[in-house]
Amino acid sequence: MAERMTVEMKVNGRPVRAEVSPRTSLADFLREERRLTATQLACEEGVCGACTVSMDGATVLSCLVLAVQAEGAEVWTAEGLDGAAAPLAEALHAEHGIQCGYCTPGILMRGGELLKEQPAPSERDIRLGLCGNLCRCTGYAGIVKAVAAAADPAVAPGEREAAPARREDERLLAGRGEFVNDVSPPGTLHVAFLRSTVAAGRITRLETGAARALEGVVAVFTAADLNPRAGDMRPTPLLNAAEPPLLPLAADRVRFAGEPLALVVAGDRYLAADAVDLIEVEIEPEPPVLDPGSGVKDTDRLVYAETGSNLYQELTSPVRPKLRRALEDSPQVVRATSRQQRQTNAPLESRGVVASYDPDSGELVASLSTQNPHEAKLAISRVSGVPAEQVRVTARDVGGSFGLKVWTGRDELTVALAARVLGRTLKWIETRQENLTASGHARMDVGEATFALDEQGHILGCHLDHLEDTGAYPLGVVGKAGPFVGMIFTGPYRIPLHAFRFRSVRTNTCPRGAYRGPWAFATVAREQMLDEVARAVGLDPLELRRRNVLGADELPYTMPTRLVLDHVTPAQTLEEVAARLDYQEVRLRQRRLLAEEGRLIGVGVAIGLEPSSIGTMQPIDRDTARLRVELDGTITAYLATGAGGQGVETTMAQVVAAELDVDLDAVRVVQGDTDATPYGRGTGASGTAVITGSACRAAAAELLAVAKELAAELLGVPAERVEPRRGVLADRQDPGAAVSWAELAKAVSTHGAGERLEALGRYKAPPMTWSNACHGCVVEVDRELGTVRIERYVVAEDCGTMINAQVVEGQIAGGVLQGIGGALLEEVRYDAQGRPLTRGLADYAVPTTLEAPAIDFVHIETPSPTPGGHKGMGQGGAAGALACVFNAVADALAQVGARVDRTPLDPARILTALAEAGSRSPRPAAQPPSPS
Repeated sequence: MAERMTVEMKVNGRPVRAEVSPRTSLADFLREERRLTATQLACEEGVCGACTVSMDGATVLSCLVLAVQAEGAEVWTAEGLDGAAAPLAEALHAEHGIQCGYCTPGILMRGGELLKEQPAPSERDIRLGLCGNLCRCTGYAGIVKAVAAAADPAVAPGEREAAPARREDERLLAGRGEFVNDVSPPGTLHVAFLRSTVAAGRITRLETGAARALEGVVAVFTAADLNPRAGDMRPTPLLNAAEPPLLPLAADRVRFAGEPLALVVAGDRYLAADAVDLIEVEIEPEPPVLDPGSGVKDTDRLVYAETGSNLYQELTSPVRPKLRRALEDSPQVVRATSRQQRQTNAPLESRGVVASYDPDSGELVASLSTQNPHEAKLAISRVSGVPAEQVRVTARDVGGSFGLKVWTGRDELTVALAARVLGRTLKWIETRQENLTASGHARMDVGEATFALDEQGHILGCHLDHLEDTGAYPLGVVGKAGPFVGMIFTGPYRIPLHAFRFRSVRTNTCPRGAYRGPWAFATVAREQMLDEVARAVGLDPLELRRRNVLGADELPYTMPTRLVLDHVTPAQTLEEVAARLDYQEVRLRQRRLLAEEGRLIGVGVAIGLEPSSIGTMQPIDRDTARLRVELDGTITAYLATGAGGQGVETTMAQVVAAELDVDLDAVRVVQGDTDATPYGRGTGASGTAVITGSACRAAAAELLAVAKELAAELLGVPAERVEPRRGVLADRQDPGAAVSWAELAKAVSTHGAGERLEALGRYKAPPMTWSNACHGCVVEVDRELGTVRIERYVVAEDCGTMINAQVVEGQIAGGVLQGIGGALLEEVRYDAQGRPLTRGLADYAVPTTLEAPAIDFVHIETPSPTPGGHKGMGQGGAAGALACVFNAVADALAQVGARVDRTPLDPARILTALAEAGSRSPRPAAQPPSPS
């Protein structure tokens, strides 16, 4: 039996005495022994701050403290704060400083301590004080404002109360969120995977005897145990793809470092990890395919020998004679390149699953961190062989995703299969190293384009050659998304001729998945290249855009790829940003500071189109909502969504309340449970407002139709005279004659022997719903250090009719910061043998409060032709910001002749560009554009 030690401490004011293993962390002790699950785990290396607690009056990172080190200490967690955090909690709610809520308890703990240390902190103090608490959702702006508001008594309560109330906030602020790691039914066993450390090779030996013999180990599974039992593991969109099969565990070969080889089941996660270390594995390494550019030509080194090629997908649109002539003979022809690095989603809550199979009932219940519960249900059924009607999936709170958790992963499905084989409850929570090496990577694109222009700088045509790294295999719908980059590459510009070639190449790297816009490269590459084109033809980048951007009088506009663009405002957003930045003044200041002080100031703009709610992207192109009137007259909306911070519980309640003319408090949203909700698309691809919102409207219309007939019968009036009015259904001609929703529900229940008043609504998305935005920023590049400071940031966006402005701004701010991370910081790296070099958040540099700018928002509301007039807007912020910040840095560097064509623009890359430009003559920036 493992050694145990007695530890005594006070936790949230109560004495605690317990027996613990000497290696149990304080975080695990609080979570597993005391069930204080607000203390979250996201890195376990002291980088993220999610595990922050107070110990003897000072905050500590409980993942780095052993439980035995807390002997005699007084420990406080977020659950114990009670009223102590009220001012900060209220301010976080009012300032929209919460999205998924995974980081919120840690921020409450650290923010409270900061306010004790500095009762009147400056903004700089707040940013420094919170830079150790990471948030991947909010962009930090609301968090910084909230701490300032909590410190300043001049902020009147009335101002805070005016903010839209997010339903999710109350439980998240109280530490009552329920994330997948918070689910631990009695008898739960823990899972750990053995993973390959080799990128490509043949497995020659896998010995599990020592692991099986370890006390506390329940089972060790290899490919021979699970693979023959597994059904199709591919996500629904790829079920019919002619591809090599995807299996639970690697059998004879490995195809990327991180691929699972064996699965261990043990009594706790420490024992499971010990057992993994005891498995002996030998792999005969082979030269890996790491570069798609060379891999597409290589016929000797193949990721899958049976395919005969590393080319996964190719699509070419022909270069017709008119375009060819333009590209060869136009007065100005410019070639430009954009290279985007490998990134990953890195949500603070990693993937995880708790799967339980009951052999007696034949039911399999799985709690997942997923955006798409019903897709998870179907996938688990296919893989495990349990009929879909006997599979239940739940997902209450999801700690961020950004596309990673739309399609159920290989590892989660393998755990569900193992649970069925054992007939037990199994729990697997992905470690941060697994998350960064085996969950899904994104971006990894190279674009080479040629632009033809006339003498005035009008673009006559362009051609894009797009090369994409798909990793060992694609994840979900992203396997079909690449060609769409070429189709929308011309974006919001008047470009009459266009063609493209797209190629996706398999490599011995982590599988490629979606990350906040699978087709973001269309915006990123185009906008970076347009700045390069502008410099080449002697125009200011703003002026080049002004000469080519589509105006309102040109809509609807048919792109060269036959897609129709309408209900967008790119020219208007461009001018809004130029005005807010005072663009011409920035140009004058830029020259002055370079001439007088040698400082490098840069200004960048980027216009983005976001194709959302795409009607051809099955099965996430449609949704269903069910509304039910409860006996107390409240309305419950049952939705298939699996939210991760988007405010679905609030915004969809707003939609239903508005349609039925009832108070917002009278509507409750139920989501994340496949037993309770109708089949639907989940949450993702910027489709909730348009598709789910329209399904809610359709359900409300059906409910009203039935309710009006019933109310008319009770009131003795024609149904056409009945209308909803402030929580009742009233006679239009006699407002005093009305029945409440509660009376209607009781009438149905009484008349129908317990039946409920309810209705179902369905909606199928149109081919495309476009939203648009323009981003602008001003930066300064430090010539000695290579660092970048963002001085100003402006976003003018048009996402149609807004449901909730705070939610919109929160989504944009979070996307902007992820775009900044892509432009300046984040990169997943491999060595020459394909071994991961990025294995923790200390290696993968995500932005902190210190890199997050304050954002100036401009809202334009051009209704879409969908019910409600909404548009999607969850992804565009990331694409627009990446291009915008890149352009600003490139603009600063161009003043001294330095050039860059790839991200991230980290200090090393910037200093290299400056050094290479050392012998070049400085080139002045283009003249500022005319006010016209």
